[in-house]
Amino acid sequence: MPFSSSDRMSGEDAPDLVRPTAPEVQARVPVLEPPGWAVAQRALFDLLDHSWRRFARDFTGPDGRLNYTAPLTTRDGVDDFYEVFFNWPQLYLLGGADDLLPASEKHWEGVTRQLTELDMLRDEFERGYDWFHQGESLLLLYFLCMAAPERWSERALRFAELYVDPAKGNYDPEHRVITHPHNGSDPERTGLFDGDVYPWLQKEADTYGFPLEWIPEAEGGPFPLDADPRLGDQMRDRMGVGDTALNLAAAGLVLNAWILTGEERYRDWIVEYVGAWRERTEANGGLIPDNVSPDGVVGGLLEGRWYGGHYGWSWPHGWHSVGHAATVAALAAATVTGDDDYLSMVATSLDTLIGHSKVMPHTEADSSLPSKWAVELGPDIHTPTPHLPFRHNDSGWFDHNPATPPVPVALWHHTASDADRARLEGLREADGIDWRTLRPFRAKEESGHEKAWFAFLAGDDPGYPERILATAQAQIRHRLRRIDRYRDLDVPEADIHVWQQSNPVATEALVQLTWGGPQVLYNGGLQQARLRYHDAEARRAGLPPDVAALVTSIDPEATTVELVNLSPEADRTVIVQAGAFAEHTITAVRHTTCEDDTWIGDMYDYGHTEPVVTESEQVCDSAFLTVRLPASTRIKLVLRLGLRTNTPSYRTPFDTPAGPPAPDTEGETA
Repeated sequence: MPFSSSDRMSGEDAPDLVRPTAPEVQARVPVLEPPGWAVAQRALFDLLDHSWRRFARDFTGPDGRLNYTAPLTTRDGVDDFYEVFFNWPQLYLLGGADDLLPASEKHWEGVTRQLTELDMLRDEFERGYDWFHQGESLLLLYFLCMAAPERWSERALRFAELYVDPAKGNYDPEHRVITHPHNGSDPERTGLFDGDVYPWLQKEADTYGFPLEWIPEAEGGPFPLDADPRLGDQMRDRMGVGDTALNLAAAGLVLNAWILTGEERYRDWIVEYVGAWRERTEANGGLIPDNVSPDGVVGGLLEGRWYGGHYGWSWPHGWHSVGHAATVAALAAATVTGDDDYLSMVATSLDTLIGHSKVMPHTEADSSLPSKWAVELGPDIHTPTPHLPFRHNDSGWFDHNPATPPVPVALWHHTASDADRARLEGLREADGIDWRTLRPFRAKEESGHEKAWFAFLAGDDPGYPERILATAQAQIRHRLRRIDRYRDLDVPEADIHVWQQSNPVATEALVQLTWGGPQVLYNGGLQQARLRYHDAEARRAGLPPDVAALVTSIDPEATTVELVNLSPEADRTVIVQAGAFAEHTITAVRHTTCEDDTWIGDMYDYGHTEPVVTESEQVCDSAFLTVRLPASTRIKLVLRLGLRTNTPSYRTPFDTPAGPPAPDTEGETA
């Protein structure tokens, strides 16, 4: 679409094209009646500042650890300690309190000491567990790296070396496989469990079935769960070695190292490892397989089956875990190479599921995730809508669920391509439920409202910003009541999720509205964003006090954001950054202005007239744009972006400009 499309802004005068020596604009449009979304957004920041302090006071000790005195009896649990704080440094990056960053760092340090004492970590890293959970654990580290790379790079690089350096035992470069489904810092932790059989509870068995359900029950059965050979030797021998699609999430750890350093060895590892899985997907007809034997053969330990691997298509979650891990990896490979074809292994797999969808009310579906959908669908649980099969075994496709938006939204956000947008529009058109519907829920992923956000970006729901901000308020206040209820609980091992269920930090609304991005992919993704912000006076990341931001379009040709300074007397200066990692370039900006102050009226006038808002446009060539916001002013910016024209990095506008050329972006869809 043409950049000069006049329907993007009000104003009668044609814009004047100017070429400043530095990219800077100033707001001149007065704030007379503050927009409701801006007032609600700043109120949300205030509530969040109160809330994280309450949680820290009631659930953590002086050194930042969680109030927990019991042992951990299985390999599970590390993620549950870190996940509690995953979005705290993210809130700091959005514009949270200055002391939220050191608090987040203290909690990482305290929890790490705590888990080391519980024998769950070695050298500060998971001894050995699957990447569905490791990816969740590492979100906190990734946001800390984004907020304070100089303090966190040593750890991040040391952790990445566990996979990039073959001598660490986790990666086999000859066969291009991660050598075990459970991997990490302790090469002596092998297999999938420490006892004789997998610690499988009856409730989980009833929900997910047996991992190797195609193997006949051994002679002498039926066996109790704690003695069934299918949960013992068979799992160890067939699923406890070799690679699994879930390990693709490790590419997020290596991508983080590449962003920190720019070193080609990290890029090369991503290309090699993710490239191997892309080849396997193509050989499997466009559907990503879930298992590879140690010698690099798909199905080598499962009699040729492309399904059946640990945390794969058959057990326990299927697409819910495979899709996220594959997307994390594909985005990593596309980011370091500029080649979006890496995303095809996700797109073709997703399209396969869409092709096998069935229209039904959820009450008639064979979903293994009923608790997830009960709250997300609400009364629409009885509404017929397409359900995609999340799992596959010898009997075919099963475990049908409504289409979850995080993966297709992540693809579209990255590419801005017509094909990825068309997929979303097709899913919306086929859905029996109005995408403008906004349910009040907060799962541990702190996402799930992407459909309503997409409808807003499509121009179909102008009231969405205030509604999602109100929803966030409700969920935070709900969590505060949970804190009151459980703060004195002596938490048993079985209830360690109580901390996640009580975490009152809710960032999804702010990520969508201010950054123009979806919430981070929960199983190990790095943040996606069209824009981020820096406080020029404080020289730190985030919106300054009193300033609200609303992104209403993320089209690269017209990424539109409005900035409002609600302060009646304090001037603010915002530096707008193009992309989560300054990977985009602002090539031009059009903005509103008000050069005529006659709207104030004469000395004895009883009222004011409507300010005359015009537009101005200027050429830019930078990842950063300085916006000066005098007290009680607002400005609408329409930014033309060159997507992924800079090498992603954690640099800030306060650093010395530097960096190698961006990766080749041949075939760029933006």
